[in-house]
Amino acid sequence: MAFQTDFRQQAQPADQADGLRRLFSVRAVRFVPVVSNPFVPVSDELLRRMSAALESLGLYTLLVDASERAPRARDGVACDLARGIETRSDRIAYLAARDLPLHWAERHGGTTGFLHALIDAAPLSQAVLLHGSAAELARLLGRGERGLSRPRPLVLCGERAEALTHAYGALKWLATELGWREHDMLMSAEIDTPASWHVPGRLAHCADVFFGGRQNDCIELVASRPSSWRAAEALATFMDGAVQAGAGFVPCARMPVASPGVSRPLASSPRLQPMV
Repeated sequence: MAFQTDFRQQAQPADQADGLRRLFSVRAVRFVPVVSNPFVPVSDELLRRMSAALESLGLYTLLVDASERAPRARDGVACDLARGIETRSDRIAYLAARDLPLHWAERHGGTTGFLHALIDAAPLSQAVLLHGSAAELARLLGRGERGLSRPRPLVLCGERAEALTHAYGALKWLATELGWREHDMLMSAEIDTPASWHVPGRLAHCADVFFGGRQNDCIELVASRPSSWRAAEALATFMDGAVQAGAGFVPCARMPVASPGVSRPLASSPRLQPMV
């Protein structure tokens, strides 16, 4: 389902989203690393709901899917990212990016300019969801030397043992290789299985004991069940925190302003500078 873009304003006091308003009082861009999990079969639906939650907060969102099961990037996209961007709503754009960072690196000698190129291709973007493996996210975001603030990754997990094992391995790798020790968790649950809440606790405990990790926030979604108003509101609050904890850029100059109700994901864009 598609969420109404104004439901949050109707449901909350006027100052509920004050943090996001201050964050985006200048044309800021936040990159949110979403750690993929091939053992969560409903990842596409989870990403769709995450994007819709950001849209409900009034943010222009670009979803870059570079995960193991994502569609491969179209031919020529490594030369011109705008060619691969699909408009999904007035505020949501999508880029199929499986193996795209690798092709970009081969063509440009590394991925240093990849994030800038994303915003050049979709300059209205305020939140960019980067969905990929731990190794892919490390390739894109680096270890802090690219002028990005350190992000708090959002890890996907499910109830099955292999999903939990994969999530733990990804978080351990990010902690040891990049020093990212905090994380958020989006738990994919099945209907009528309240025991699924044991999984986040087990992951948080293992992260704390074995590599000093810390779970900051967690939310559970049942992808097979239509989203209720209450669930949509909870996810919007969760994504609010994820965006504010993302890796940040601020552009040098003012960005083009879209007309109401018009999406302009392909307009030109100035260079970006690190967010302080």
